[in-house]
Amino acid sequence: VQLQASGGGLVQAGGSLRLSCLVSGLSKYNMGWFRRPPGKEREFVAAINWSASSTYSTDSVKGRFTISRDDAKRTVYLQMNSLKPEDTAVYYCAASASYLATTTSQYSAWGQGTLVTVSS
Repeated sequence: VQLQASGGGLVQAGGSLRLSCLVSGLSKYNMGWFRRPPGKEREFVAAINWSASSTYSTDSVKGRFTISRDDAKRTVYLQMNSLKPEDTAVYYCAASASYLATTTSQYSAWGQGTLVTVSS
């Protein structure tokens, strides 16, 4: 199992970024995005089930971030719009056997993380 996250970078407040997570070695997997802000614990951002019929996101990103997947490309995306300085974090993608899981313990495979920095 391999998860490879990419797409992070430096962006001004109000801008957009799209993170990608290339997945190999899994089938019918539920996926999630987490982030670790500087000096804080890793926190849940968004999740999508294996069929893409359901998604869930934390309140602080609702209406701004969208999780999606393209199984033909084996890729899960996190589209981030209207970025704020408080969105600055290392973002991780992860795979879970659980439906729309929100805790780190429910995820068994993790990507390496990609840094998103939002300047004010």
